[in-house]
Amino acid sequence: MPKVTIYHNPRCSKSRQTLALIQEKGIEPEVIEYLKNPPSAAELERILGLLDLSPRELLRKKEAEYQEAGLDADNLDDSAVIDAMVAHPKLIERPIVVVDGKAAVGRPPENVEKIL
Repeated sequence: MPKVTIYHNPRCSKSRQTLALIQEKGIEPEVIEYLKNPPSAAELERILGLLDLSPRELLRKKEAEYQEAGLDADNLDDSAVIDAMVAHPKLIERPIVVVDGKAAVGRPPENVEKIL
C-alpha cells in the first residue's frame, strides 16, 4: 500500500473531511499537524513541485498574517513567500495530501481521490 501523508489542521472542516475520506478507503495516513510541525522550506518546495503550484497559489490570503507579513507586495520572490509560509504555517492552504510522488489540495476533499 502506498504511503499517504496528510498535512492536516484538525480545526479545519475541509481537513477533517479529507482525512475521513482517506480513512473510509481503508487507508491510515501519516498525519502531520502542520501548525505544530510546519514543513521546512525544502519540504514546502518539494510539495509545491508535486502540486505544480507557485508559492502564491498555495497561500491563504484571507489570514491576518498575510497582510501583516506584507505578502501582497508584488516584489516578493518565491523564496520570500516560502519563508513566510514556514514562519507562519497558518498561511499554507490545507489540507495537502501526498501519495507516491503526487499531491493534491483537499479543497474540495474529493480532489484527493485522483491520487489515492
